[in-house]
Amino acid sequence: MTVPANSAYTIDRSVEGSFEGVVDQTTDALAEEGFGVLCDIDVQHKFEEKLDEEFPRYRILGACNPPLAHQALDEEFLLGTLLPCNVIVYEMGDGSVGVSAVDPETMLSVVDDSDLDVIATEVKTRLQNVLNALPAA
Repeated sequence: MTVPANSAYTIDRSVEGSFEGVVDQTTDALAEEGFGVLCDIDVQHKFEEKLDEEFPRYRILGACNPPLAHQALDEEFLLGTLLPCNVIVYEMGDGSVGVSAVDPETMLSVVDDSDLDVIATEVKTRLQNVLNALPAA
């Protein structure tokens, strides 16, 4: 499996440390930026359990900043279909751990509501702060 360096819809960082340590550091950094983790999906475990397939360690953290989510939902009621903000932690082929977050500016561009631009920028800044708080590989 080839891990892409980045994508047009994510913000990314290669991180130094153990996989579980990076998950914990990411969760802590999210909390520092006002995000709680609403769900934690262990994709590797689910694929093994449900499909009997091997997959690298890969966790999806569903992160939510309640004040910003409330503000966004007040503006665009159906926006809940795009929430929470997903942050993934995954094994990279070179032994490092990748952390990627959805780019909220890109994601919210599909809504076509310019009043959401300020919120999207705020969320992106906070998610970039989370990634910057992690030790670079």
